[in-house]
Amino acid sequence: MRKTWILIALMLTMMLAAMDTTIVATAIPQIVGDLGGFSLFSWLFSIYLLIQTITIPVYGKLADIYGRKPILIAGIIVFLIGSAACGGAWDMYSLIFFRGLQAIGAGAIMATVNTIAGDIYSIRERAKIQGWLSSVWGISAIMGPALGGAFAQYASWRWIFFVNIPFGIASIILISKFLHENKPKKQPNIDWAGAVAMLLTGAVIMFGLLQSGQAWPWFSFNTLGVIAVGALMVFITVRIERKSAEPILPAWVWRRRVLLGANLATIGMAVITMGPQMYLPVFAQSVTGVGAIAAGFILASMSITWPLSSSLSGKLYLRIGFRNTALCGIIIVIIGASGFLFMKFPGPVWALVAFQLIMGAGFGLISTPLIVGVQSTVAWGQRGVVTGATMFSRYFGQSIGAALFATIFNAALTDKLENAPTQLQAQLPDVNEVVELLQSHGSVSGVSNYLREVFFDATHNVYIGLVATACITLFILLLTPARFPTVED
Repeated sequence: MRKTWILIALMLTMMLAAMDTTIVATAIPQIVGDLGGFSLFSWLFSIYLLIQTITIPVYGKLADIYGRKPILIAGIIVFLIGSAACGGAWDMYSLIFFRGLQAIGAGAIMATVNTIAGDIYSIRERAKIQGWLSSVWGISAIMGPALGGAFAQYASWRWIFFVNIPFGIASIILISKFLHENKPKKQPNIDWAGAVAMLLTGAVIMFGLLQSGQAWPWFSFNTLGVIAVGALMVFITVRIERKSAEPILPAWVWRRRVLLGANLATIGMAVITMGPQMYLPVFAQSVTGVGAIAAGFILASMSITWPLSSSLSGKLYLRIGFRNTALCGIIIVIIGASGFLFMKFPGPVWALVAFQLIMGAGFGLISTPLIVGVQSTVAWGQRGVVTGATMFSRYFGQSIGAALFATIFNAALTDKLENAPTQLQAQLPDVNEVVELLQSHGSVSGVSNYLREVFFDATHNVYIGLVATACITLFILLLTPARFPTVED
């Protein structure tokens, strides 16, 4: 019974961080209308992803030193303070700052929830538990936009932040009452210099990935400057970590082929997930002509098969191993993503749903075996580090995916518009107005039809990049040792 209450607390806690991006997205028009700062609103997402990602490895190490419980509770408290502050924001700058505060707490949540699951459940049980935790993301994908839209329309956008408070308090109460740790007594020895260096390095790299191709062109002096600073920071961080007695990310995390292969494969998986997330809903609305709600459900259909296959993966990885189960998953992802490449314009809605269901099944067979697998290779005192490294890999991969697929899509869209038939060129909109024109009902049919085909082709290119990334991930898994050595606590 104690484990059941802990699982409920972990799911509530994870939902805080998981739903906070999707719930904000639907309220952007109301937020901008109230606070202004339209040109800055993208930073509401960027700052959250940036800070959450770069803090995860640090929290993973702190959880190994101080225990999971105090780090998780502290993270929830910071997240709730940030949520309350966001709800009281007076302009876009203050809202962006408070979103960063939220993200500091979210980093602790994402670093420790999966670590706790690895602590209290056996290898046989973890697949089912990861299925439950994965289902949180599916529920968040559906509930987030619905709640955000409801609060924005019928109450105030500020409630999308205030609603976190009761759930967070409930999580703290349950964790305080039911989670008891028997952690080894260990003299805290924190590598603060390494932590600061790693945070700064991650911030530079993540900032470059988020801004290049968006705020400035990929091939520009700004990009070169970010690369140079990032390379320098990596060099400094490595030097500091090598000399530290308790490095934030120890060298063995990268030297063990099992851990390196699993983390690289996790990055690949995360890159792939960003393709549909970024472009499938707008593709469904702009090309196939469905409404916003239907487009959201097309995207969310992946959330049906992901937790289901995640739950069932335990039976498979206990039989054929963690690596081979992940191999099955990436092959299924390749099959699902490749289906889009053979789809004829404009594409039936049922096919989009089918591809999402297939890909979700594949992701469940990749994500759970890899995180359970790396956790099984270490004892309690190192589990926070390896789990933090895996979660960092996932979010780092999402940042790479967002930058990569935006570049592919925008390049294809621009090229098609510049090489349009002569008779249509004078009537074509700017690249930033394509979606707006496709959503309107007063557009010229010839132009509208051409833009639908352009949008279809650009999304097609995204899926080519997606399949290519999946093939690289397949190759990485083939190079990863088939056997994950298991360590019992």
